Amino acid sequence: MMNLIEINNVKAFIQYDPDIDMFRGEFIGLNGSADFYADNIKALKKEGELSLKIFIEMCQEDQVEPYKKFSGKFNIRIKPKLHEKIVAISKAQMISLNEFINDAIENKLANVS
Repeated sequence: MMNLIEINNVKAFIQYDPDIDMFRGEFIGLNGSADFYADNIKALKKEGELSLKIFIEMCQEDQVEPYKKFSGKFNIRIKPKLHEKIVAISKAQMISLNEFINDAIENKLANVS
């Protein structure tokens, strides 16, 4: 089950908090933290819209870009044997290791609903 919703074109991760018997949302891809709570999905979306609006207004007041910029670069750590295997496979397919990893991630994401 994918716990993501989109509010005003911004994705948010949703989880249920049994301690307070509410749903909690947290926006992804912002240059800061903006979360929101409600006891049902309809109210959660409404609270999310309000939280995002306030976050963006605060960023404008402070002259800060509200959205993260993604460079397309990140470091990962994998098991040495897996590293060795994908280097060999990418060589055999005559593609770069970067292209192999990019294709693998795209294929995985294509299977996520």
